[in-house]
Order: sequence, then structure tokens, then C-alpha cells
Amino acid sequence: MALGLPTLDTRNKRADLAELARVARERSIELILVGYPLNMNGELGPQAEWVKEYAAMLERELGLPVKLWDERLTSAAATRLLRESNARPDRKSGTVDRMAATILLQSYLDSLPIAP
Repeated sequence: MALGLPTLDTRNKRADLAELARVARERSIELILVGYPLNMNGELGPQAEWVKEYAAMLERELGLPVKLWDERLTSAAATRLLRESNARPDRKSGTVDRMAATILLQSYLDSLPIAP
């Protein structure tokens, strides 16, 4: 089951990479999963191209494999789940983004084959 981590506040590239590296070490992370913002028709738009480049930079800088994962509709699903649980889906506080990231991770985990 996917569980969310606290949201990292971005400051600058060097500080962000240092923080991600620290979290990866502390939690023995073996793979970084990055939300891939494809257009609704599945095509790449400018944001998806930027994310692809960013993921390649993360892989180079952190020395960990990075996997892009389709994030279409995760924010909508997160908002719906938060409303259903009587939580306030607040974009400013990061609540929706944290829930969307958890949904993204669970989607990835659900795609993996189950070991016998």
C-alpha cells in the first residue's frame, strides 16, 4: 500500500537535489517515480517534455533509476477522495498534490507483477 511522504518545498536545484539524495539514502530508495503529465489524448506536451528532461537530470545527479508514470487524472481522483472523506482538498496546502502522488505510486505498485 502506498503511503505519502511530506512534500518537499523547492528552493533551488542544488538544495532540492541534496534533499532528495538525503531522503533516498535514509529510506534506502531504489527507484524514483516521477509523474508524467501526458495530454488527455496520451501525447506529449511541453510540460511532459520538461518533466522528461528533469527526470533524466535526476537520474544522472542522484545515480538512481527514474521511471516516468502517467499522472493523468490523479489530481481529479485525489480531490474526489478527499471530498468523500470529508477532508478539504486545498491546493495551496499541498493536500491534493500529496494525495495525487500517493495515487500515482499506488497505480505503479498495482502494475507490478505479484511474486509467487
